[in-house]
Amino acid sequence: MKRRDFLKHTALGAAGISMLGMPFSAEAARDGIKLTILHTNDQHSRIDPFPDDGRKYGGMGGMARRATLIKSIRQQEPNVLLLDSGDIWQGTPYFNFFEGELEYKLMTQMGYDAATLGNHDFDIGLEGLQKQLPLAGFPFLTANYDFSNTILKGRFQPYKVFEKQGVRIGVFGLGIELDGLVSKNMYGETLYLDPVEKAREMVQVLWEQEKCHLVVCLSHLGYSYDNEKIDDRKLATQVSGIDLILGGHTHTFMDKPEVLRHENGHETMINQVGWSGLFLGRIDVTFSRKSKRRTDTRTAVLAVDNPVLTS
Repeated sequence: MKRRDFLKHTALGAAGISMLGMPFSAEAARDGIKLTILHTNDQHSRIDPFPDDGRKYGGMGGMARRATLIKSIRQQEPNVLLLDSGDIWQGTPYFNFFEGELEYKLMTQMGYDAATLGNHDFDIGLEGLQKQLPLAGFPFLTANYDFSNTILKGRFQPYKVFEKQGVRIGVFGLGIELDGLVSKNMYGETLYLDPVEKAREMVQVLWEQEKCHLVVCLSHLGYSYDNEKIDDRKLATQVSGIDLILGGHTHTFMDKPEVLRHENGHETMINQVGWSGLFLGRIDVTFSRKSKRRTDTRTAVLAVDNPVLTS
């Protein structure tokens, strides 16, 4: 998709696209509780904007611009969650020289609430990950990597529950199989567990034990493959109870989310916003103030382009 066409879709998204719920109304906005989920994936150490030299996406992106955009949204919305779906590292000299320090510090300043691990987040090994983790002021969630026999035992949690005005949002993470993507010496004795089985376990825990009103998966499995390899689309149809899959790994630019229906009728929304921080995904979910039932969902893809001016 050409950049101007993508931005046109972005403008439509910003105006509001009703996706899973009832038609949006002023009454729903007034009587409901609105949750705003912002998300990124596959940042790949892109700290600066792409050079504006005629290349594709020239002049777009950059963490400072993203921070300004996020700040502007937080000034307008009371209940914001900021999430990332992995591959924070690798791709620019910033990572080569500082080995992830700058990325974690800047994401902490932006107020990320949680992230999951991508395959490139193992690029300096378990020792490098251990060294930089204290700089991240947010948790990494991963349900299907077992670090029990490594130096990172006990450093990660499978899920976290966030509460906004009484609405409970359960977020869990899933990572891609590392064998074949990452050198064995980089991930050591980290065990890869079946993501479908772990997702079913997480759904049960988050709905039944944690009493969540919305279940979100931060996935670095990839959007879609033609073979039997597990991906976000297969996950959505095989596991009932995930409301939202925020994906990564395949660098898929989606101008709007895809909604897939499980055989029992449960609908899962899948979204992914490309790579390198060019775009910021936004999903606004409105809940009934009394029952906490979802009444409306709207989506937007926001270009990280010209700075957003705020007072």
